[in-house]
Amino acid sequence: MAEADGPIRETGAGSAHRSMIVFLRIIHGLIAAALIASVGAIYYAAVTETHGIWLYMALGALLVEGIVVVLNKGNCPFGHISRQVGDSKPFFELFLPPRIAKQMFKVNFVIVLIGCALLLIRLAV
Repeated sequence: MAEADGPIRETGAGSAHRSMIVFLRIIHGLIAAALIASVGAIYYAAVTETHGIWLYMALGALLVEGIVVVLNKGNCPFGHISRQVGDSKPFFELFLPPRIAKQMFKVNFVIVLIGCALLLIRLAV
């Protein structure tokens, strides 16, 4: 069955399984949105030369995400949870071709590093 947000393959548990997959995709999407907003907060702070609670929360969220990904050998832990409930489609592959999706953690890491470097330069001057 193909959905707008990617195919959901049922493994015999029926609609309860499908509902759990959709629920996990929504949660995963909200977490991804919060992390993207965190990256935006870092760049905003660098451009405006400001800092405060939002910047500290953003840095903390990205640090926690980075630690979790490293502990999972470069993989998102949510992917493992999703596979356990029968979702065979990795999150980034809902939007990107598989070859590009597999590189997203590396790309995001570089984007965050550049933002942090800009922030340090701007706040140090």
